Amino acid sequence: MSRHERLNAILTLLADHGRLDVEEAVAHLQVSAATVRRDFDHLARQQLLTRTHGGAAAVSGSYDLPLGYKIARQANEKRRIALAAAGLVRAGSTIAFNGGTTTTEVARTVASLPEFAEEGAITVVTNALNVAMELVVRPQVKIVVVGGVARPQSYELIGPLGDAVLDQIHLHTAFIGVDAVDPEYGATAHHEGEASVNRKLASRAERVVVVADATKVGRAAFAQICPPEEIDILVTDADPGAEVRAAFAERGVEVLVADGA
Repeated sequence: MSRHERLNAILTLLADHGRLDVEEAVAHLQVSAATVRRDFDHLARQQLLTRTHGGAAAVSGSYDLPLGYKIARQANEKRRIALAAAGLVRAGSTIAFNGGTTTTEVARTVASLPEFAEEGAITVVTNALNVAMELVVRPQVKIVVVGGVARPQSYELIGPLGDAVLDQIHLHTAFIGVDAVDPEYGATAHHEGEASVNRKLASRAERVVVVADATKVGRAAFAQICPPEEIDILVTDADPGAEVRAAFAERGVEVLVADGA
């Protein structure tokens, strides 16, 4: 297991349990206690956990892993979701991406499709700095960046500074990554600032496509992005089951399961 994978595993355990002692981490990671302590200290210096006597604790109750540590999670599933979602885009479209690992993979996949090889083939609106940075060098993509204050955990620009841009644009499709999506509560996020700007992105679109791996389906997070009635398509990597599908269908949400599930 690489150091990046160990750090990701530690943060994931803290996200699930809130606290973690050295012995538990040693058993899970199969490394020495000295290695675990060094990893704890490294993450504490980045303010990603709090060191305790004999272990570590999550920094907050609504623990949100920084994007850099989430990239490896459900990587294959995200790639399949991205391929399915990219198939919804047509040349000449104006599309939007919020922040997150799944939407980043969708943006990367869309920009690499051969049918969008001509200059100016698509226009991308985003509040995610990493998406803008990756796509700005591609001549086939016109990039519009929504303003705001940068949130280090997700690389998203949040706050009211982006409203002036969003109030003046029209989107064909908004691809929205979420922390959770449910047929009753709709699309939700852990952080209210992210939810607010994502809600605005969705409101400017003719079609809202939520992209979420199966671990996020049937769950709800703290802040609502949009109710289920405002979601047109949910793209996920595994069939959520007949009951959940029916509940989404009652609210007008099409569930699209990526190939390979």
